[in-house]
Amino acid sequence: MYQISREKMPELLAAVAKEMDLFLPVQNNGITNFGFWTEDADVDLDTLKTVKSPKDAFFPQSEILYSCYQKANKTSIEPAALKDAPFAIFGVRPCDVRAFDVLDRVFLSEPADVYYAARREHGIVVSLACHEPEDSCFCKTFGIDAAEPAADVAMWQVADGYAWEAKTEKGQKLTELVKAYLTEQDLTKEVEAEKEAIRTLIDKMPNSNLSSRDGALARQKNVLTIRSGKNFPMPA
Repeated sequence: MYQISREKMPELLAAVAKEMDLFLPVQNNGITNFGFWTEDADVDLDTLKTVKSPKDAFFPQSEILYSCYQKANKTSIEPAALKDAPFAIFGVRPCDVRAFDVLDRVFLSEPADVYYAARREHGIVVSLACHEPEDSCFCKTFGIDAAEPAADVAMWQVADGYAWEAKTEKGQKLTELVKAYLTEQDLTKEVEAEKEAIRTLIDKMPNSNLSSRDGALARQKNVLTIRSGKNFPMPA
């Protein structure tokens, strides 16, 4: 296991972005969403919930699948190139990691979506455990452990930074890439304490003991909170 300090995190991210596309939470005009890393990006790893999920990295809202060309009386169709280079998605919360599994069941089932499959093959997911879950979270209801992020690399917030642990071969390759910014350290006690604290918070939340069906109904009856602070009932 390794530790990355908050001070070195910008250097680590820059090192990753130098080698591949890096998709991570970025704050813009007070709103945090996943976007591509740039030198002047306001990276935000503290906000628990982004406005949109990071699934666009694997399943964009729109994309070019093929191009048609006409020359004289002949028409040709050329499929778009598949993703063939690695890229990283950084700071993904455990619930969003689980959402990738749901997408997999749809788009990797035969006949598989080759564009989605290529992105999944080359995408490296770095997840971040939820240091302070919110009352509106439904993770436990749907069997998601917010303290144990399942991805290529898992991170937990600890004193002065984050614990870093590679979970897969892709995660190990990313770790080797950024090893200069990591400090090898036995953080077992600190990580276990963080996990216990997260689970204790979740167990106290009002939605923790719902069944998955109850959780779905509760979400439907929830209120829509507008950024102005006003709450409006959702339609029945």
